[in-house]
This record gives sequence, C-alpha cells and structure tokens, in this order.
Amino acid sequence: MPKYVISLDQGTTSSRAIVFDHEGSVINVAQKDFPQYFPEPGWVEHDPHEIWSSQVSVLSEVIAKTDIPADEIAAVGITNQRETTMVWDRRTGEPIANAIVWQDRRTARFCDTLKEPYGELIRRKTGLVIDAYFSASKIRWLLDNVAGAREKAERGELAFGTVDTWLLWKLTGGKVHVTDPSNASRTMLFNIRDMAWDDELLQLFNIPRSLLPEVKSSSEVYGYVDSRFISGGKVPIAGIAGDQQAALFGQMCTEKGMVKNTYGTGCFLLMNTGSEVVESQNNLLSTVAWQIGGETTYALEGGVFVGGAAVQWVRDGLRLVRTSDAINSLAETVEDNGGVYFVPCLAGMGAPYWDQYARGTIMGITRGTTDGHIARATLEGIALQVFDIVKAMEKDVGASTKEFRVDGGASASDLLMQIQADVFQFDTVRPKILETTALGAAYLAGLAVGFWKDTEEIAQQWQKDRVFQPEMSAERAAHVLHYWHKAVKAAQNWIEE
Repeated sequence: MPKYVISLDQGTTSSRAIVFDHEGSVINVAQKDFPQYFPEPGWVEHDPHEIWSSQVSVLSEVIAKTDIPADEIAAVGITNQRETTMVWDRRTGEPIANAIVWQDRRTARFCDTLKEPYGELIRRKTGLVIDAYFSASKIRWLLDNVAGAREKAERGELAFGTVDTWLLWKLTGGKVHVTDPSNASRTMLFNIRDMAWDDELLQLFNIPRSLLPEVKSSSEVYGYVDSRFISGGKVPIAGIAGDQQAALFGQMCTEKGMVKNTYGTGCFLLMNTGSEVVESQNNLLSTVAWQIGGETTYALEGGVFVGGAAVQWVRDGLRLVRTSDAINSLAETVEDNGGVYFVPCLAGMGAPYWDQYARGTIMGITRGTTDGHIARATLEGIALQVFDIVKAMEKDVGASTKEFRVDGGASASDLLMQIQADVFQFDTVRPKILETTALGAAYLAGLAVGFWKDTEEIAQQWQKDRVFQPEMSAERAAHVLHYWHKAVKAAQNWIEE
C-alpha cells in the first residue's frame, strides 16, 4: 500500500521536494537554491536547465533520504512559482532562451500601450489587470526577440509553459504538455469564465495557439514519472496548482470567504470566492483557485511583489544582518520604528496600487535612526503592504475579515506575525504545518488517486500552532497607517523617463 505523497515545490529562489504521509505530516525535505540572473535593470531571468536540475536532484535526494521504494509513493504533486515564462523546442526539448521571471519588468512599456484600449476587455475575460507580471507579454517578447523564434512558433515547433508545465514535460520524458487552470489563469491568455484559451487574446498578443499546453484539472493523473527519475514503478503525477492557490488549498480555505496570506519572496493573499468570479472594484485580481472533478473554485488575489525579498535585500544589499532570521533580533533592539517607514517596492508596486514605476523608499530617517529602526521598518513594510490588500478585499466582498491564516517562510517570525495582528487589529492564525504550499499540491495529487477520500477528510488535519492577538492600541495603529500611506505616496511614480 502506498504510504506517501511527494510534493515538488519549485519556487523563485529554490527547488524543494517534500515527502508527506497520510496525516499530512512532513516526513522529509530536500532543498536546493539556484541562481538568479539580472542581465539589465528591471530584468530577472532563470536558466530552465537549472530549474530542472535543482528540482530533479532534490526529488532523488528526498527519496534516498527517506529510503522509500516506488510502490510506497501514491503520487507526485507539483506547485510552482507562477507567471514565469519559458519556451522550448518540442523536438529537442531545448529552451530557446532563459526563462523570464514573474518579477521581470522588461515589457512594462508595451503593457502601458494596451491599458487604455484593452484594459476592460482583458479584466473581463481573465480577471487580471494589464501588467508585465503576467505571462502573455513575456511570451510575445521571446517570440519577437529570439532569432527565428516566431517562425518556428508559426510552424508549431515550439512549446510554451509556466514552470509546472516545464517540470511535467521533463518528468514524463517530453510526453506530456499540460497545465492546470490555476496556472493558465495567470497567463493573461485564459478566459476564466469559459475556462479555455481565448482566441481574441492570442491574436492581441500575436501568440500562435500551437504554443500552448492543454489545460486539465488541478487534480487528476496527467502522466507518470519516467523511470530514470523514480526507478522501480509507475508513479503518477496527479496534482498541479500555482504556489498561491496550492497554499490556499493547503490551508484548507475551502469555504467561501476564507483568507490566507503566504509570506515568501513576495506576499500573496487569496480569498476563496466559491463558484463565482468576483469582479474587483479595488484593483485586485480574480483568479481560478483550483478545479477538482469538473467544479471550479475562484479566488480574489492581491500580490505584494517584495515581501521576504526585502529581508534578503537588507541582508545582501545593506548587509545589516548576516542571516535572514537575524532581522528579528535586530528589530527587537528598538521599541518601535522611530518614525522610519520602508516601502519595499523594489520591483514596482503590486496590488492594490499597480504602479510599475514605483521604487523602494525609506522615509523618516533622522540622526537618531539606527539599524534596528530600519530592520523594524522592513518587517512593518511587509505587514503594511498586506494590510492594504486586506482592506481592498473587504471592500470588494462587503464583509470584514474575522480570521487571517498565514504560512510561508517569514510567517515563522513571531515578531512579524505580531506586527501583522497589530496593524489589522484582529487575530492572525499560524498553522502547525507552515509548508502549506507543498501540502496543497500533495493534497491535490493524493485526492486524484484516492490516497485521501475527500476534502472533508483532509480538513480534519489542519491544526493551529499559534494565534497572534493585537497588542497595539487602535490609536497607535492608526498613527502608523497614516504615515505608512504618506510614505506610499512618496514611493509612487518615481521613474519618469
């Protein structure tokens, strides 16, 4: 009898493989970082070969460390950094160029030209605002800027994929070219009402349909892992979801109105809106959460482009701390932010502002400012960006948030979680298992092969680790928010040329 599900969690800075048992407990983890490339200001790239080699090596490592035979693995699930765009040759499997990462801004000017004539059309069909963040303009850029790419694409010789599709292609030895609706809905080419690739949008971006993967549900058997990578048996790949939707599922936010935030490289906040697409009036995104057994669940989403990445910058750019965790103890050397506010929009501003030309800004520095104040302002800057998105969500659905579920690496910081509860003035709830992104992919894969019976069985596994209650007075929280929004205004539209 199979005892485990393996989740492949392919993130922006590292690839991980995690073994889960039937109780949803983490049995073993393997992780490997891979390089980021910044060829020009505002450009961010990955090497698709390095994504693949890091991911397949941690898969082999975690199987070896856990010492499990193939017949004990019920299924493999995939969760991935979303929007990151790659195109490869169908015959050779060779990428035509580096992957263009979701953070990349090279197509911002082109996206600006589309906003006036097509903004409403794209929002209605895809649930997205026009931005360089999404895949469509990245695909177009690759076809127009890599020698011979457009001609090959017109002949049907190239394949496009987000990271899930690339991993599935590689794991099955090039047999399967598939994505799921949670990833397809982030391309700006997928109609989330019709649940299909949209010909009008393909024409607008000048992208041949032959490039695109088939869209299957988030929980079904797509193919089997090639025996080169897991020897001794046919292990099904049976679950796919983009990282934020996977975390929503892993947090068991399966009821309408439930909210989670993942604190990773960026911060991504999703609210389950059930079987209906909620059209945001406050610059949030409507997106597919998942599709299981023919039923589609939608979500509202707000993304902070720079969350944990702000801490990385304080570590690597400012060199105020040697490790990311050390920012907590440095921030605790001061009682408050000393009037310092850091708006960490180091890659433009996401929801609800959508300002591609905003830049990181530190305000309120005086002679009395210390490294502790900057450390604290960094953590507050992450929490305050999240606050702005929650308020926009509350306006869209006409209801206030009662409980806020958190996960991701930075949610392990008690100080950050306390700051979050303080600015919200309501409870922030951290689960026992923080690996909710990988867990969500494992649950989707396990459901497809009967490892778990249904979502009700899974929901019983979710457990609280700690509830953070507000300790700051409402007056003090209002004061912090006033100056925060002043700082946000200063950061906006910084780049003019």
